[in-house]
Amino acid sequence: MKPYQNRIVVKVGTSTLTNELGKSDLRCFDRLACVLSDIQNMGYEVILVSSGAIAVGRNKLKMKTQPTSMRHKQAAAAVGQCSIMFLYDKFFGDYDKTIGQILLNAEDIEQEEKKDNLINTFDALLEMGAIPIVNENDSVSYTEIESNDRLFGDNDMLSSVVAVLCRASKLVIFSDIDGFYNCDPRLHPDAKLIEEIDKIDDEVYKLAGGAGSRRGTGGMRTKLQAAALATSQGIDTIITNGKNPAALYDIIEGVPVGTKFKAQ
Repeated sequence: MKPYQNRIVVKVGTSTLTNELGKSDLRCFDRLACVLSDIQNMGYEVILVSSGAIAVGRNKLKMKTQPTSMRHKQAAAAVGQCSIMFLYDKFFGDYDKTIGQILLNAEDIEQEEKKDNLINTFDALLEMGAIPIVNENDSVSYTEIESNDRLFGDNDMLSSVVAVLCRASKLVIFSDIDGFYNCDPRLHPDAKLIEEIDKIDDEVYKLAGGAGSRRGTGGMRTKLQAAALATSQGIDTIITNGKNPAALYDIIEGVPVGTKFKAQ
């Protein structure tokens, strides 16, 4: 089945939604809500996949360090999810938009009946002009927090799965750097941005490096895995800097931004 050409999935990570102190970056929430609302006004259907629940919950609960035990991680996720959705509701409301929350775990995708119901829910929300906001159900599903076999992995893979389920034409993954480089730009000042990648092969994976930022858990490798899934299903995937959500305007107009992984 062909993708909906006006349907876009946007993934935003913890490092984008929080500042260096680990607190919510309110300007980022506002800019993101403004751009996504404006793009919907232009006739596009938008789905937002959002990380950040554990980090925001940790701050809300005044935890001095990252939670390490499962129960504290899940408690932080439960509190943080409330805070994040409050902020999204506030800022999207400023632009006269309605949001809907969808929390997922692996079995929602793997069981056919649940998957069909999920697709119907997405379609209904989009038909009624709402913007679905998706996150892993961390407060319930321990496998999505730290299992080696977790399906999603810091919401990068989740965003790709959602893009495939919803038959989006584009997946935009906001990172804390400008795109995919030939080496880590935080360690190598002479690193060069790769503007377009036709095929994700072993050589590309070798360039990806290890883990992500201090506040996020997903590195470039998880983004490559997400891009590999999406592009294999005919979905263009773009990785770019989340601190500049206005780049979405260029993306929908076909102007080169960040790194584009071409749909197969």
